[in-house]
Amino acid sequence: MSEAVSDPLLALVRERGMLDDLQMEEVMQEHLRSGKPVVQVIQDYGLIDGDSLLQIVADQLGTMVVTIDEEAMTPEVIAAVPTESARMYQCVPVALYGDTVQVAMVDPLNPAAVDELGFSVKFQIQLVVADPAAIQKALEKFYPNQAASSGYSEMLKELGADTGPVEEVKTGGITIDAGAGDAPIVKFVNLILMQAVQDRASDIHFEPFEDEFKIRYRVDGALYEMSPPPKHLAAPVTSRIKVMANLNISERRLPQDGRISVNIAGKQIDLRVSTLPTAFGESVVLRVLDRGAVNLELETLGLPKTIFDFVGETINQPNGIFAVTGPTGCGKTTTLYSCLRRINTIDAKLLTVEDPVEFDIEGIMQVQVNEGGGLTFMKALRAFLRQDPDIIMLGEMRDLETAQIAIQASLTGHLVLSTLHTNDASGAVTRLVDMGVEPFLISSTLLAVLAQRLVRKVCKNCRTPFEPTESQLSHLNLSPHDLGDRSFFYGRGCPTCHDTGYKGRKGIYELLVVTDPIRTLINERAPTVVLRQKAIEMGMVTLRDDGLRNIFDGESTVEEILKYT
Repeated sequence: MSEAVSDPLLALVRERGMLDDLQMEEVMQEHLRSGKPVVQVIQDYGLIDGDSLLQIVADQLGTMVVTIDEEAMTPEVIAAVPTESARMYQCVPVALYGDTVQVAMVDPLNPAAVDELGFSVKFQIQLVVADPAAIQKALEKFYPNQAASSGYSEMLKELGADTGPVEEVKTGGITIDAGAGDAPIVKFVNLILMQAVQDRASDIHFEPFEDEFKIRYRVDGALYEMSPPPKHLAAPVTSRIKVMANLNISERRLPQDGRISVNIAGKQIDLRVSTLPTAFGESVVLRVLDRGAVNLELETLGLPKTIFDFVGETINQPNGIFAVTGPTGCGKTTTLYSCLRRINTIDAKLLTVEDPVEFDIEGIMQVQVNEGGGLTFMKALRAFLRQDPDIIMLGEMRDLETAQIAIQASLTGHLVLSTLHTNDASGAVTRLVDMGVEPFLISSTLLAVLAQRLVRKVCKNCRTPFEPTESQLSHLNLSPHDLGDRSFFYGRGCPTCHDTGYKGRKGIYELLVVTDPIRTLINERAPTVVLRQKAIEMGMVTLRDDGLRNIFDGESTVEEILKYT
């Protein structure tokens, strides 16, 4: 329940005794499961009517409830709040009195958002409370969604005008870049974050070079560059991000890691921050973890039916090791989290050790490795075995010691889920042998290995059929006869996919099931090629074959499948 009461609206409702603990638990569970706002869940369940909820919030803030009157929102009123700010903070101005603007916010109980909004508005702000659905409707009508990119260009012009060198201010022995807390820099960084979320970026790269400062987004696995801001913004932008992540802004010689949790356009976004000192300043990379965009349900991963059924059975085994393998960024952790969500029941104790913890999952004890503080994978795993778990997730079997403890945990009656960095499923077995694990231990504990890749999906809006060339078919080991009357597809490029021809990604998979013939080969220390050949004989669909299925279904392109398999 502690998480439930951390929501300000639920805390208010609880104070007034309007919901009991069971109702609050139900509301919070539905909020975490569906991602719907708490206020909407309460109304959907019919626990408290909307008007009463709005009045509770208004009473708490010492303000009033207003009705959004779109007729009264004149151009003058709308202009009082810039488009990018309105969308960023999910708010609309409802009236203007002299130098004061009345603003209604979707989440009025977020004081940080109210404060930051004050930076970008030239008026005094009077907060009022209104129906969130009506605010969203007015936002769509008066502030269309092209805001972030156009706002970014305008912001660049505004900041580019100031081309002087960045001053440094000494405060109590700490050097701070003047500008790190200035309104334009705050606004600029917020705009970058908003644009990234809008474009479904997974990472944001801030890269200082000798003569320029680059900002790049990774969308669907490919990097795209934004209009580069003036070089002199590198230091204040970096400092602003470090302030948000509670990092030491005076430390510029050592790498630092941190985390930012922000509310962007009504979504709760977690950002993992990594700084790296380079020759021309600090390179900063933000990993965007959008809780709303990631659906941690096994059904949504796009596993072929046979693999989906087998994984469902495997993760319900009482003991053994289930490994997911593939390169960095191929979705291994998402697959394991989805497995954990499936088996996270009231009668099972689940523990994870990760570096770092990517998503917080209700009901699972998650431990973050802290090498500097002495908490290694090894120490955490040893402690886990004394915590009476049923299921353990190990972020990565990275060396002999962690592999041995995973095997020991499996032999003592625990189900272990883990990842490995290998190119294919059969390579995982050889990798464990190379680490120094005895083959008989691998064959007696390993249940299955799932190899995966993420490939870009063809944009459905501009998908076009085409005739593959002989060269493309030969690369895929296909003949025109194999093709039959099937069509191949590519994306022409359109505004929906930013002219890339791709939108979204999906997984392709290869499952090696450790059956008796495979166990025999493991015990004989058979090489990867032999293991792989035996698995194919016994029905394993390879990554390439699963990729072909996606090409024939019009889901992906020849180039993507060749690139990843």
